[in-house]
Amino acid sequence: MSGEPSQTNRLSPIPLVYSPNYKISVFGMEKLHPFDIAKYDKIFNALKKDGLVTEESVIDPAEVSRDEMLLIHTQDYLENLKKTNHVAQYLEAPALKVIPDAMIDHRIVSRFRKAAGGTIAAARQALRAKSKMAINLGGGYHHAKPDVGEGFCIIADVPIAIRQLQKEKLIKRALIIDTDIHQGNGTILCLKDDPTTYTFSMHERGIYPLPKEVGDEDVELEARVTDEQYLKILGGRLDQLFAKSRPDMVFHVAGCDALAGDPLATGQMTHEGILKRDAMIVKACKKRGIPYVMTLSGGYSRDAWNAQYKSIRSLIQNE
Repeated sequence: MSGEPSQTNRLSPIPLVYSPNYKISVFGMEKLHPFDIAKYDKIFNALKKDGLVTEESVIDPAEVSRDEMLLIHTQDYLENLKKTNHVAQYLEAPALKVIPDAMIDHRIVSRFRKAAGGTIAAARQALRAKSKMAINLGGGYHHAKPDVGEGFCIIADVPIAIRQLQKEKLIKRALIIDTDIHQGNGTILCLKDDPTTYTFSMHERGIYPLPKEVGDEDVELEARVTDEQYLKILGGRLDQLFAKSRPDMVFHVAGCDALAGDPLATGQMTHEGILKRDAMIVKACKKRGIPYVMTLSGGYSRDAWNAQYKSIRSLIQNE
């Protein structure tokens, strides 16, 4: 696997960013959490089996740096990430409290830094790729706030990537399209009152997080949303959304926990619905020539990884 974040994928026309070090392994305790931390590997391996990627063709990102994290997070919060009790609380995984502080960075926090670095790398690739697209097979930690983590999110990778690209004057404005079924409350707080960013979230009402934050545009979905309902609402919003936000780049937080059978929501969407949702957003970006970055975010059903794999495979094959 290449260690150069600037290398583009030789097989897929869309640069793919991924590392096996995204995966958390804590003596099997990670299996007690509803999030399938192995989904990144499953998606990569399925794409590899299809002949769309190899170990050499994906981009292995650098970890997000402390200076980059400080663009969003507080110094006190970064110190808290060195302490097991805090990290276990943020990840909603009390079993992790038995891990010594000396091990918490290697076993867990560094894995999030790696995936967060993947979002920055994907954003850079989207700017230079012919396809004007890039996919991070991880990231989308949209519940992480400047001074606290929650909801299995400890590093606000999308806001950090936006700030870093703005700092380098690579972009001025960014649009976040969050289609995870849980509101991206952390992203909203990280970018609150910022005229250079626009947060759009489509999420189910009445479920975590409660109370909801107020983003630039929030669409609350009723319980048991179907493909037809979801796609009609999203399709009816996109033109106006782009006109309002006038972005130089779109970050898609592409959670798939609206799937039927997800234990943490009531959505009734199918794999085909997720595929059409993602394709609709990509088409809107292409129509306007705006670079697009996908992060995977949540999804807690057994086949969540498979829905995202099918969507990514379709984007690659149709590019």
